[in-house]
Amino acid sequence: MAADSVPHRLALGRRDEGLTFAELRRRAHHGAAFLEQLGGANVAFIGLNGPALPAALFAAGMLARPFAPLNYRLPDADLSKLLARTAPSVAIVDDDMAQRVGLVEGVAVVARSVFEAACGMHGVSDAEFLNVNHDIAVLLFTSGTTGEPKAAMLRHANLTSYVISTVEFMGSEPYEAALISVPPYHIAGIAAVLTCCYSGRRIVYLDAFTPESWVDVAAAEEITHAMVVPTMLGRILDVLEMRGERLSSLRAISYGGGRMPLPVIERALNFLPHVDFANAYGLTETSSTISILGPDDHRMALYSDDEAVKKRLGSVGKPLPTLQLQIRGPEGEVLGPNQSGEIYVRGEQVSGEYTSKKVIDSEGWFATNDGGFMDEEGYLFVEGRLDDVIVRGGENMSPGEIEDVLREHPAVADVAVLGLPDTEWGERVAAIIVPRATKPSPQELVDFVRARLRSSKTPEVWEFRDALPYNETGKVLRRQLKAEMSRTPA
Repeated sequence: MAADSVPHRLALGRRDEGLTFAELRRRAHHGAAFLEQLGGANVAFIGLNGPALPAALFAAGMLARPFAPLNYRLPDADLSKLLARTAPSVAIVDDDMAQRVGLVEGVAVVARSVFEAACGMHGVSDAEFLNVNHDIAVLLFTSGTTGEPKAAMLRHANLTSYVISTVEFMGSEPYEAALISVPPYHIAGIAAVLTCCYSGRRIVYLDAFTPESWVDVAAAEEITHAMVVPTMLGRILDVLEMRGERLSSLRAISYGGGRMPLPVIERALNFLPHVDFANAYGLTETSSTISILGPDDHRMALYSDDEAVKKRLGSVGKPLPTLQLQIRGPEGEVLGPNQSGEIYVRGEQVSGEYTSKKVIDSEGWFATNDGGFMDEEGYLFVEGRLDDVIVRGGENMSPGEIEDVLREHPAVADVAVLGLPDTEWGERVAAIIVPRATKPSPQELVDFVRARLRSSKTPEVWEFRDALPYNETGKVLRRQLKAEMSRTPA
């Protein structure tokens, strides 16, 4: 559709060497013809961002084969095991990563350079591939933090529903460009290809994020739109402030993937007043975003004197109008405003389906395993994974609530709160602190928390570190910290 509508508009890459939508379609077609010769039922992808990613995604679609991008950051043995689960398949692998997976039964490994050469063939392929009965578009493997990764199945109907309900076809101006630095194996990476293509917006990839390279590319390419995770935004602001750079072409930044510290988004809103910020909350199983806090909500919350409105800066906004959302209690009962429970969602974009099982109920509801609540106006507040809830003496505590309080302390740069096993109370509250220049004392932090929260929510165990471990989507690796601290004597 994009190639027919705006064939000569740039779709990918830098302005001086980019590919048009017509060229992208031609390359995907040649790529599909090449992959078809190699057989297989799926197309796997192991590699960094770049033009090969959308070409492979659309080539897989033309072949009526599910596209399965894999996490190249996994240890070699785990990556090979994951690749084996895509068999029979063809795997497009970055040239310098091919030796990591070796020989995998049922998988034909093709070097990225070989695939790109096939995509770049001259002429027009007259082969026909599209299969109207083709159903499964993408297979995305979960992180597997609590066991073997599950392969979430996203059907064409799921992705189509998400794209057409959130993006206007060819709604972008020719000069618009999106800077994408999320990895290919994350739902945001797939959604970026589809939504940018549908809207007619050029994609500029950053294969490896550093705040300096992000700012360099954003300035040089006059980037108008970008998506970041919370850990990126603070580092980007540091570079912008140091350079005195405001990125005048930048119009919109969306963020998500992890909890955004309020001081960071407040700083961003004040430093970049010309930029529209949006907080997008979604899951792999829901084809990306299900709730969004838009630019107007950000500004209203920043400048409002109403505490309820100001509080919404910590929310993920309201559900998309094409979706239904409920908060449910432990017995499945639907809860009212400001009552915490599990977030359930229903709609056409919701898959809730894995290769091993289907997890949506008979009425189409998907249980997210995220805890949260909605206020009286329908703004959704996400409190974190239910697996991370601390249960102390029968009381459920949200780590995020305690973290938010600790981040207000002037000597705290970053913090993670978690529960550790305790024979008397079930769990005790522990806090890992990344201090600023002056390290606060545990007693100082205890007094700070107690003045703002119930004493039972005050951490009993304190640890200080130079940095916290995060994954590539900005989520703190709480289970890793929990395992490390459980092995450490109190």
